[in-house]
Amino acid sequence: MPLSLRAIPILSDNYAWLLQDQATGQTAIVDPGEAAPIQETLKKLGLGLDLILLTHHHSDHIEGAQTLRDTYKARIIGPKADAHRLPPLDQAVSDGDTVTLGDSTAQILAVPGHTSGHIAYFFTAPPALFCGDTLFSLGCGRLFEGTPEQMFTSLHRFDTLPDETLVCCGHEYTLGNAAFALHSDPHNAALQARVKDVKALRAAHLPTLPSTLGLERQTNPFLRAKTSAEFAKLRREKDTF
Repeated sequence: MPLSLRAIPILSDNYAWLLQDQATGQTAIVDPGEAAPIQETLKKLGLGLDLILLTHHHSDHIEGAQTLRDTYKARIIGPKADAHRLPPLDQAVSDGDTVTLGDSTAQILAVPGHTSGHIAYFFTAPPALFCGDTLFSLGCGRLFEGTPEQMFTSLHRFDTLPDETLVCCGHEYTLGNAAFALHSDPHNAALQARVKDVKALRAAHLPTLPSTLGLERQTNPFLRAKTSAEFAKLRREKDTF
């Protein structure tokens, strides 16, 4: 039985992702930037919490982790490279490691660029990528600690994942990213259709996520960049757009 997932809106524009392994009922939350909305959702659904999965150290992704651990006795898993600036980890993971949630397994991918220790979690059934602030729908994260070359390489760590992979990122940035994407790739018909869909979703107060890797490969200018130099140029332009 596959993993189920839902986005929980937190803070101003973040999402924490609630996962449940359907075979065992075990649950996890990805990047809990605040605790209260997650606690409310768990209560509404009648669920506990087994794992807390962290992608990187920024406060809007970790601030609720300790409260959730204290409340539910959940285990915190996060990047070993960032352990010194995360809540105390029960399991520190690195590139190539795996994490299990009941009968579901995630592969750890090191994706530095936004931060030096950033990781992503890739579950296989259904294929779902929890990529924090590395890849956004129609965009990518700012380079706070890494280089354009690192981020270009990190984004292409996802090249071997199937098109149907769900892209579960950390922020509702899609509509904002759409303006720059259209500016940089104005004749892309798939992008034009995506932006129309995104505008309709946001007008209805609905999330634009998850996206899919196949859709991002068609529409996301940062994934479509052919070289790290082209990527770096796009990232500089986006930073001042």
